[in-house]
Amino acid sequence: MNGDAIMLKYLTLAVSAAALAACANNSALQGAAIGGAAGAAAGAIIGNNVGSGDAETGALIGGAIGAAGGAYAGCQRDGGCGWSRNNPNQSELQWDPAAQRYYYTDLRTGDTYWQNGTPRTRYRPRY
Repeated sequence: MNGDAIMLKYLTLAVSAAALAACANNSALQGAAIGGAAGAAAGAIIGNNVGSGDAETGALIGGAIGAAGGAYAGCQRDGGCGWSRNNPNQSELQWDPAAQRYYYTDLRTGDTYWQNGTPRTRYRPRY
């Protein structure tokens, strides 16, 4: 497979990941997907045009860096990953006796998260 075909493959993957990320509720997840897609596309282009012309390695490195940066940006946009006293979009911490852990509710979406920011439940409205 030549460099242009590989680059087209990674660009298609990047666009698909960005489209799927638009459906995500969690800003960190959405940021990671968009950042990873953009990083993979940029890495494929740069990797194809410099050095040994290895678009695949460039896409993998760019995708990893982009995903980490995007996740961090998404967390910061929400006021930080995990519970924060200063975040007006989060409820006070609640105790879950079954799990023996604290959780909070995202007041915008109704989703609940453990104190460290990992998802606990997803609110699904009934129609």
